[in-house]
Amino acid sequence: MKNNENNAQRGLKNRHVQLIAIAGTIGTGLFLGAGKSISLTGPSILLVYLIIGALMFVLLRTIGEMLYVDPEQHSFLNFVSRYLGDKAGYFVSWTYWLVVIFMAMAELTAIGSYIHFWLPNFPIWLAEILVLALLTGLNTLNSRFFGETEFWFGMIKIVAIVGLILTAIILVFSNFKSSAGTVGLHNITQNFEFFPHGLSKFFESFQMVMFAFVAMEFIGMTAAETENPRPTLKKAINQIPLRIILFYIGALIAIMCIYRWQDIPADQSPFVMIFQLIGIKWAATLINFVVLTSAASALNSALFSTTRNLYALSKLNGDKILTPFTKISRTGIPVNALLFTAFLIFLTPFISMIPGVANGFVFITSVATNLFLIVYIISLLTYLKFRKSAEFDPNGFVTPYAKFFVPLTILAFGLIFVSLFFFSDTLIPAIGSLIWIIVFGLIAKFRQTKTPA
Repeated sequence: MKNNENNAQRGLKNRHVQLIAIAGTIGTGLFLGAGKSISLTGPSILLVYLIIGALMFVLLRTIGEMLYVDPEQHSFLNFVSRYLGDKAGYFVSWTYWLVVIFMAMAELTAIGSYIHFWLPNFPIWLAEILVLALLTGLNTLNSRFFGETEFWFGMIKIVAIVGLILTAIILVFSNFKSSAGTVGLHNITQNFEFFPHGLSKFFESFQMVMFAFVAMEFIGMTAAETENPRPTLKKAINQIPLRIILFYIGALIAIMCIYRWQDIPADQSPFVMIFQLIGIKWAATLINFVVLTSAASALNSALFSTTRNLYALSKLNGDKILTPFTKISRTGIPVNALLFTAFLIFLTPFISMIPGVANGFVFITSVATNLFLIVYIISLLTYLKFRKSAEFDPNGFVTPYAKFFVPLTILAFGLIFVSLFFFSDTLIPAIGSLIWIIVFGLIAKFRQTKTPA
């Protein structure tokens, strides 16, 4: 494997990408948000997860197909400029970069609160800085260290999910009885109602489930870092449906078998309740450890992704001010891009110290989540242009029935975004997203086009 001054190092092995792909389908939205999701629409939440999972699989197949044709790209967003034009590429690439920065800041804030659970007298801001410094240091070494870090972060999440599912299976077959009742599938099927709280709550759950899936496309970012990108990418993406069924659907079925869904509180983690039920009194500590590693994993992925995005943007846009971010270190890392990204995330503890900013920060991260939908829609439109280009390879990693499923996915993502304007919890973030689209869209439209260096 060779490095040069113009290319970031490929340092990830197949086991790294496969584990990262698995972990990418498991988010804190499941660990912490499963209770609220179930409370909205009951067992039909399984259908919502299947629908969103299917939409994300279509998205990932289109991203995978473009990267399969040109694995030299370090970001699937590079294709937007190629097929939709520089202005569209400028808009979506910088939007995505900023979105992930905000997500990283949110994860760092979460990490501080999780550490505070164990060390209530330790300054949260100092804990955040130490964690960020540690992860930044690991990312400066080479991409193999990113892979190793994510490998073990991902392993912890997988063990937690598998432990939950195995626990449910044992309890079901042993007819376990608890204060919550007898464990079994009857807790799901008995008195089943498809829309127990009305059709509106069913559709409201789509936004929450979407939050659990965003950033799954990080698998596209890691593809450029593998030693053999084509076979690795193909395998990782094709296995995603199975992982969604196993880890998300399996975990939700396990939860609802152990507890009647009507008895699961919206503001508590079902994981804590279940591990307490089987006699693990320190369940809160266990789950805190899992969500801490999950947040650290998300922050680590965000650092990796935003660094590669900034590196790619700096090479593509040709702006002189961005030239320093094209520098590659001896270990094959876009080191200046990494350090600048880390600096922006480093501001998180100081922002959190300002009174009254916490709610505003939550608002910004909500806006960022909504903007993922816009990025996804533009990426799918890019793919439709790619299909008509000379670079389309009918014998490559072709998305099945793309002429039907891709427009359907675009429509579905569009409807989910529009639905955000009809629910009180998502109205203000949706308006904020719309403002960003208009303002930054105009900036991109009237920006003087640069010729790539």
